[in-house]
Amino acid sequence: MTDHMEVALQKLNKSMKKMRADAESIFKAGLAAVAPEIAVARYCRIEDERLWVGSRCYDLAEFKNIYVVGCGKAAAAMAKAMERLLGERITAGIVVVKYGHLAHLSRIRIVEAGHPVPDRCGEEGARAILALSESAGHDDLVLCLISGGGSALLPLPAAGLTLTDKQAAAKVLIACGATIHEINAIRKHTSSIKGGQLARAVHPATLVTLILSDVVGDDLDVIASGPCVPDASSFEDCLSILDEYRIVTQLPEVVVDHLRRGAAGDIPETPKAADPVFRHGFRLIVGSNLDAIKAAGAEAARIGYPPLILSSMIEGDTRQAAILHGGIIKEVLKSGHPVPPPACILSGGETTVVIRGNGRGGRNQEFALALAPRIAGCTGVVALCAGTDGTDGPTDAAGAIVDDSTIKRAEALGLNYRRYLEANDAYQFFKHTGELLLTGPTNTNVMDMRVILVSNNQ
Repeated sequence: MTDHMEVALQKLNKSMKKMRADAESIFKAGLAAVAPEIAVARYCRIEDERLWVGSRCYDLAEFKNIYVVGCGKAAAAMAKAMERLLGERITAGIVVVKYGHLAHLSRIRIVEAGHPVPDRCGEEGARAILALSESAGHDDLVLCLISGGGSALLPLPAAGLTLTDKQAAAKVLIACGATIHEINAIRKHTSSIKGGQLARAVHPATLVTLILSDVVGDDLDVIASGPCVPDASSFEDCLSILDEYRIVTQLPEVVVDHLRRGAAGDIPETPKAADPVFRHGFRLIVGSNLDAIKAAGAEAARIGYPPLILSSMIEGDTRQAAILHGGIIKEVLKSGHPVPPPACILSGGETTVVIRGNGRGGRNQEFALALAPRIAGCTGVVALCAGTDGTDGPTDAAGAIVDDSTIKRAEALGLNYRRYLEANDAYQFFKHTGELLLTGPTNTNVMDMRVILVSNNQ
């Protein structure tokens, strides 16, 4: 830590330091509730050589082979839980994870790959998963472990497209401010494995999919672009998205042509709900953003902050979301509505950042930087904004923690928050102020959490 960062943080009074520590404790309680090992164990158990998954029961004696496949930031940790449950019953397996999101496995292979922009390792991992799935017969069981990040980590281009095409498309879609639903609709229709196409490869084997949701509303066909579930989107939807964001000319011509040919009926649609490939499938969400927020709320109540859960479905422009939260904080302080202080205001979801500058950061750091001036001078306010996966955007930070004096301390350091905000450079701003939240990979992923503490010490 640099000298000016130490000086800035030393100015925090004892009460504010405690509130910051409390915010972190509340956040960690939320993470613990959606730890993959706990989430899987909550729904899966073995009794008398029968595997129970939620309310479903599978007689393991009926299966010749058990294969485990998966993708996402939490896939390795989910696989570890499955190895603990099934042990040597597992014939083979492979999961693709983001670099560094690892676990010690003995029977399931791990492939590390790029996220959010897909890379060659991800493509090779996807091909290996598809090949293993296609090898499954009618008397085999395939367990698929899906978590957030799976879309980027499982890039298998559709015929006629290349990984370079998908990389270019991903960069444009992320930068334009499209929602994850919209981004994944295009991912599914430029893929050979997403949008139910992995289920097609597994058929006629029995398929059980366990899902850790990182999508607003827990839409199964959007989480990791729904490799094992029916796809509700269409090629026509994809073209509408390109028009809405005016990005037709920014995308590779071959990608646009592929989508147009699909809409014209020249390329088969992704499998829909009536397709027989889903006849022997079962899907279960084992953890979600709301699970994390509820657990965080319980911890907040335990340490003296009555919780108010706003929503687990906050999306849209990050800066606008920050303005909304700032208004709620001020209302709490002024009128005691919708909850009197002390209070813990909780929200989750996944906002989007419209990239205007060349700085570094992520939606949570940008949210914190946009919120900081809104709470400046509001005595007794701390806001933790973080991604549950431990990585916010292309940085090593999960997010940031700000309080009512963040802007004042920044100004004392000669920092102009407006310049950093317009440059989308929240990471450097908080690096200077010492307010980055660094957790490292958490091996889970259920979108973002915001923990806002409001004290009654005004």
